[in-house]
Amino acid sequence: MRVAVIGAGKMGQWFTKLFREEGYSVVVSSRTKSKAEALRSEFGVEVARSNMHALDGSDWILLCVSLDSLESVLKDIGSHVRPDQVVMDIGSIKEIPVNLLHKYVEHGVTLGTHPVFGPGAKSLQGQNFVLTPVSDEEKRFASELREWLEKRGTTVSVLSPRNHDELMSLVLGFPHFVGLVAGDTLMNNSNFVDAKAVGGATYKLLLTLAEAVSSEEPKFYSSLHMSLPDMEKIEGLFLSKVEEWLKLVKSKDCAGFSGKMEQVKKRLKELDPTYESAYRAMYRLLDDS
Repeated sequence: MRVAVIGAGKMGQWFTKLFREEGYSVVVSSRTKSKAEALRSEFGVEVARSNMHALDGSDWILLCVSLDSLESVLKDIGSHVRPDQVVMDIGSIKEIPVNLLHKYVEHGVTLGTHPVFGPGAKSLQGQNFVLTPVSDEEKRFASELREWLEKRGTTVSVLSPRNHDELMSLVLGFPHFVGLVAGDTLMNNSNFVDAKAVGGATYKLLLTLAEAVSSEEPKFYSSLHMSLPDMEKIEGLFLSKVEEWLKLVKSKDCAGFSGKMEQVKKRLKELDPTYESAYRAMYRLLDDS
């Protein structure tokens, strides 16, 4: 098996390491030659002169580039893909990339994929992975890739590109939004520095989310929020709920606050019967970190 990894950013590096550990031949292409050369030194991969040259002899072509760069890469390589090759992207948004794959790859199989984890993951074991096949040919390959991933301990979901993006608005976009707003709020509080020393588990969890999200690449998060289909709707609902809770606090309505909390607990129990274990899970998450 020979894999071409186009893009040597954090996830390109992660997949290069994965495929080399699998014993596969890997060729890397990157605009930043120093990153590609670093991968050659660390993992013994080949470095292609260009994206087009990376295709030579490759079975899988993995596009680990940003959404902003994807179209230009596909314009470059699309007409050179052979019928027996597979081209996959790994972006967090799927409808736009899948449409671009279909537009520019004249031959070969294409597949939108989304590894729902970051470069800090130690392996595929225990991770979530989404595949978004559209055509029958894509569905056949997705079935093969699903089996390959599941053998390595990955939980695989198969969704339409649109359904994926709707879910990611909630699964990725909303937690990012909450983390960024929480971080913005915390750092503008005069007690922020002192609070870190005395904060309990819930504060530490909130702070971890805020700092983890804020440490990521701003352009990626901006693109994600502007491209996912339901972000404005979800964030608008969140703000309206904030107003409801804030109104109870402002009016010192203890009974109203307690009643609303009971409603939330009841609804959570209906939707997720195991939700009461979350408190213990929070401590486990913090202990693991």
